[in-house]
Amino acid sequence: MDADVIVVGAGLAGLAAAHELTAAGKKVALLDQENAANLGGQAWWSFGGLFFVGSPEQRRARIADSVELAWADWQNSAGFDRLADEDSQAVKWARAYVEFAAGEKRAWLASLGMSWLPFAGWAERGDLRANGHGNSVPRFHITWGTGTGVVAPFAASAVRAAENGLLRLRSRHRVDALIVENGVVTGVRGVLLAPDDAARGVSSNRDVTGDFELRAQAVVVTTGGIGANHDLVREYWPQRLGTPPTTMITGVPAYVDGRMLAIAETAGARLVNRDRMWHYTEGVQNWNPVWPGHGIRILSAPSPMWFDALGRRLPAPYFPSYDTLGTLRHLRTTPEIAGYDHSWFILSQKMIEKEFALSGSEQNPDVTAADRRAFMKERLFGKGAPAPVEAFKQHGADFVVAATLEELVAGMNKLTDQPLLDAAAIRAQVEARDAQIANKVTKDAQIQGIHNSRRYLGDKIGRTSAPHRILDPAAGPLIGVKLHILTRKTLGGIQTDLDSRALDLAGAPLPGLYAAGEVAGFGGGGVHGYNALEGTFLGGCLFSGRNAGRHAARSL
Repeated sequence: MDADVIVVGAGLAGLAAAHELTAAGKKVALLDQENAANLGGQAWWSFGGLFFVGSPEQRRARIADSVELAWADWQNSAGFDRLADEDSQAVKWARAYVEFAAGEKRAWLASLGMSWLPFAGWAERGDLRANGHGNSVPRFHITWGTGTGVVAPFAASAVRAAENGLLRLRSRHRVDALIVENGVVTGVRGVLLAPDDAARGVSSNRDVTGDFELRAQAVVVTTGGIGANHDLVREYWPQRLGTPPTTMITGVPAYVDGRMLAIAETAGARLVNRDRMWHYTEGVQNWNPVWPGHGIRILSAPSPMWFDALGRRLPAPYFPSYDTLGTLRHLRTTPEIAGYDHSWFILSQKMIEKEFALSGSEQNPDVTAADRRAFMKERLFGKGAPAPVEAFKQHGADFVVAATLEELVAGMNKLTDQPLLDAAAIRAQVEARDAQIANKVTKDAQIQGIHNSRRYLGDKIGRTSAPHRILDPAAGPLIGVKLHILTRKTLGGIQTDLDSRALDLAGAPLPGLYAAGEVAGFGGGGVHGYNALEGTFLGGCLFSGRNAGRHAARSL
């Protein structure tokens, strides 16, 4: 044996599994096709949002949350409809995860040194139905340190384990096959890739310099999803979401290629819910890209107006921060606009200053550095938009700024192959919206949402601007943002039981094989069902990785 356990993939789920294994005294070989600079994988680049239920941050803001409410939200969002088959394990994982988020999750992570911003964010507000998709209350807790802060204690644990002889990081090892002997997974084989000192996230070479074979008592697969492999995204794009876009931008590094899904299937693991995926409709091209097609998601509060490619305001509930996949479905299935791969925000300078946040650790340097003073100075008391947002406004290819609406629309039309937007039609819609601002009551569903948002102290202080007319010169200039489909997450994958053991086609554990994180649909082959509530991706990596490590350690 080369190790007690081989972990394939040095992202967050793999690090969580390794953390548990080495804490139990087991020897781990941690393999990754990238170099050591990429320790932590996709999670390092994330905003660091975590889903908690009944947290101190919620209670401080007088938000009443509970396992029952969160579980109702989860079920209504997931829409599990394959309970006898592909969802049989996923629904168990979902219930266990909600209980974890309401129970030991926060204390466990706090014991590792994590802490969170004082107010929970209200992500994925849903489809405006009490029994529909979405979070009834704010549950998105941003970690001081963003994704880097979530990765840090687990990366540090791996370094300590390596120093103590319990872990060996084998970078530039690409696994091409799982070794199966007499029905048991006993190791991995693959190729050695040429050394490459590329910076974190930058695409590396795939030059083969040799091969390798390693054996262990168990193998844990934690290699992520398919987000950077647009061919696979299109192959599994579900009919319910219409036609896949001709062009997309990419929210994850190029190494998120989905290779290990087919490799695990060849070894006997069952793949389920391949048609479930999570892509954002508020993507913009990164003006300073790290990986090919690098896109950034705009996390906006509810105020900007959202228009389709033909300049028609999106109907309720397709507002910023509400219903991710519902908006995607509308844009891809409405016949007149399905042939276009973009939509538009129109907003004021006053809105962008308070309401735009950008996904990613590198786009939030104050939070990533856990610099509370800088955060207060820039986000709460600063003038203008946060510096990274302002940089996109100045340099981003998708941003248009103008003093008048006619000038704005003319600039927006220059960003498409043909001028699709009519300034008079857009003016009529913006003026109709602005007319609803005069009173505290309104029939406009989006403005109702703005008022609702500002009833929550966290949004009122730091997230949602006071209602105002978009065409008010004092709130200007006007800003238009061209929005692209941004690939991100795989919601299906290797079916696993609650111990993260990979299951075979008969539904029995495949001896020697575990799977955790996105490659396992974040647990069970699809813990989110059809829709995510946000803050659940990092947490799913942690929970499933921890379960895999603990069970493997007990079983050896």
